[in-house]
Amino acid sequence: MPEQAAPRLVATDLDGTLLDDHGQVSPRTREVLGELDRRGIPVVFVTGRPIRWMESLWSDVGGHGLAICSNGGIVYDVPGHAVRNALTIEPEVVLAAAQRLRRRIPGTSFALEKTGGFAREPGYQPRVRQPLEIPIGSLPEIVDSTVVKVLARHDDIAPEPFWGQVEEAIGDLVTTTWSSVDALVEMSARGVTKATTLERIVAELGVLPGEVVAFGDMPNDIPMLRWAGHSYAMANAHPSARAAARGVAPANTDDGVASVLTGLFGL
Repeated sequence: MPEQAAPRLVATDLDGTLLDDHGQVSPRTREVLGELDRRGIPVVFVTGRPIRWMESLWSDVGGHGLAICSNGGIVYDVPGHAVRNALTIEPEVVLAAAQRLRRRIPGTSFALEKTGGFAREPGYQPRVRQPLEIPIGSLPEIVDSTVVKVLARHDDIAPEPFWGQVEEAIGDLVTTTWSSVDALVEMSARGVTKATTLERIVAELGVLPGEVVAFGDMPNDIPMLRWAGHSYAMANAHPSARAAARGVAPANTDDGVASVLTGLFGL
């Protein structure tokens, strides 16, 4: 890339991007993140993961202590172990979206990510084992004012056709996206994406979009990759993410984020 000032802030997705295929931060990547922290360069984790899946990764966020979870639905204060901001979906919107999907795509089941945990319908079977004490009930029983992400799953439709059908059916009610390899669609409040929440954070820090470098690998990263002044999709990324980014980084299994950051910051 042409000679120019190094970015002032790093924003990175986790799974398939910063993390290896075992969901870990490699020693090389940890070393690079640590050096950026020592130089005062904020590294913001921007992930579709809920807070409850982040505990083992907080030590790698760095001294600034901020993370964006649930596809922009939550800004988390890492040192304080507290939700700083939550952009929730109104209960009536959740129920209206679900009703429309059940009518148009029979067999769809739902789960809810909330600021305080996870809840699901009996017919929604998570691919990752959940604690036994999580609430299970009908959607009207489990929905409340703390929902930051709705998950819709279908077991009999191929992933991309399902993703398209959901967007067509309820795209006017919520923001839909996906980061899974199966038929699972994630919904945030209308207009909430990784990019919109990241934009608010960097503005607070006095950083401009052109001073941000972003990394991602899936369609839920596309708004962030398009917004940031410097953006890289991983070599293993979904084709739509590669098309949205300004560059391509080596695969997550090859420490792609660390490799690019080493060059950008002269590490």
